Amino acid sequence: MSKVAVVYWSGTGNTQAMAEAVAKGAEGAGAEVSLLTSAEFDKGMADGFDAIGFGCPSMGAEQLEESEFAPMFESVEEKLSGKKIALFGSYGWGDGEWMRTWEETALADKAVLVSGCVIANEAPDEEAIASCTALGEALAKA
Repeated sequence: MSKVAVVYWSGTGNTQAMAEAVAKGAEGAGAEVSLLTSAEFDKGMADGFDAIGFGCPSMGAEQLEESEFAPMFESVEEKLSGKKIALFGSYGWGDGEWMRTWEETALADKAVLVSGCVIANEAPDEEAIASCTALGEALAKA
């Protein structure tokens, strides 16, 4: 059984709903899942998981949330080489630039993306939730 962490930050609940769908998908595929906020996760925990899903909405000028999520992610980056990960999040404006930038960062860290990133404009609709569930399944099978 694989161990999967789903780590997220959510201001409005949109990214939290996505995180819960990722966790449900991973559990449904047989993984042992830990659903954690970014404040509950640190780099010392990264080695304890076979795969990690990271979720953060677009903030400000299409960037990761700066007070909790970005510092946590930056601290974990040194642990991402060869780590199987997935990225997801919601946005309310722009065109998803924050996710493309985040994906480039993860690839530069030599992380292994198990699937394409999932983004949702505002609250995730049924299609976005289904994509998040599939993302969780991919994390479990990675």
